[in-house]
Amino acid sequence: MTEATSAITPTPPADLPRTVGELRASGHEFRTVKEELRDNLLVKLRSGEPRFPGIVGYDDTVLPEVERALLAGHDMVLLGERGQGKTRLLRALVGLLDEWTPFIAGSELREHPYHPLTPAARRLAADAGDLLPIAWLHRSERYGEKLATPDTSVGDLIGDVDPIKVAEGRALGDPETIHFGLVPRTNRGVFAVNELPDLAERIQVSLLNVLEERDIQVRGYQLRLPLDLLLVASANPEDYTNRGRIISPLKDRFGAEIRTHYPIDLDLETALIRQEASLVASLPEHLVEVLARYTRGVRESPSVDSRSGVSARFAIAAAETVAASALRRAGLRGEREAVARVCDAVSVTSTLRGKVEFESGEEGRETEVLGHLLRVATAETFRARLAGLDLSGFTDLVAEGAIIETGDLVSAEELLGQIGTVPGLAKVLDRLGLGDAPSPGQAASGIEFVLEGLHLTRRLAKELTDDGRALYGS
Repeated sequence: MTEATSAITPTPPADLPRTVGELRASGHEFRTVKEELRDNLLVKLRSGEPRFPGIVGYDDTVLPEVERALLAGHDMVLLGERGQGKTRLLRALVGLLDEWTPFIAGSELREHPYHPLTPAARRLAADAGDLLPIAWLHRSERYGEKLATPDTSVGDLIGDVDPIKVAEGRALGDPETIHFGLVPRTNRGVFAVNELPDLAERIQVSLLNVLEERDIQVRGYQLRLPLDLLLVASANPEDYTNRGRIISPLKDRFGAEIRTHYPIDLDLETALIRQEASLVASLPEHLVEVLARYTRGVRESPSVDSRSGVSARFAIAAAETVAASALRRAGLRGEREAVARVCDAVSVTSTLRGKVEFESGEEGRETEVLGHLLRVATAETFRARLAGLDLSGFTDLVAEGAIIETGDLVSAEELLGQIGTVPGLAKVLDRLGLGDAPSPGQAASGIEFVLEGLHLTRRLAKELTDDGRALYGS
């Protein structure tokens, strides 16, 4: 990924000035990028508007530090394990820029009409005077991004001599022979470097001038271009030793180093799943909680390498996988609705194994470890959701010799047909948030959750058949 822009750029309003003379007459004042961010952030702080929509779990920890850095005009680096929303937070900074900003029409570095930087733009401004044509840049076009890789070059980031321009007859020492890289092309915007330690140290050196002197140097050219941008970066602490590090002079030039984290409490974890997961079937709240507890259990497990972290994408992918299993059952069994059940969660232990880094001593036990943690999460959710309820109606049912068969290929109607009328079922479904009049799929989801919970708390026996079905009995 090199540069992130919106898929569809809005069209500038027709009443915006089109020449620098009209711009001055409108009363427009030049502000640097950092001044824009500071002023617009203050407006949102005073009005109580959301400053970073879509960012979950950072309201009392990370976001205040980010806001202080922006108000101070500091470049910043976000430091945290994978899947903590660092890139999303960096991209959200663009929402604090002005919606539209003017630039010299056709200028390569999108220079402000009041402050041309390159020799070509300065000549054009001097020749055209108040008739200098201007265009308008939407905030979505003012964000540049580079995923750092070991093969990234100085030319990619800063620029290099353009051999085509030299071949056209221009002198090699002419600054106009330079092909600018991603950083100067994001002039008057926000530029993000993802996974900064992956940049070779000699490439990191090229950013020193950008951060401190706010200018660039290309192959010894005496070219001073005072860039106007906010430079931000992300890094994983593990990368400091495994793949590289941020060199000390570069760390010193960042005004703020901000630590990110995974959601602190369970409610934030479930909110993140609900916000981010693209679900193809209904996923009841008790299953969202199971997956949230499961994710937290995996992160805290001594069998998992805590230094690499367990990404929020693990929980999101788990929710999507569980929903997909429900949709598959609905397709195979001809069900009119697809509602996820506990049995649909079993597949995540194998399909998501690759998202987790295990300690070296756990080789070969990965699926077993994940399966155990899923059962623990299910039992914890069962206790939290249904504590104090009389579930004897379910245990009495199997005590009379009934065997209840379920599984990812057993339809809701088949499961309900085996249960019949169970005392206390209405209270169970209400406690699970399935309502007074649940659909067959919702009722089956609640019933299967109770059966699995009773098994995990040693009140029901369970046997797995060769074809993956579960038999609950006394």
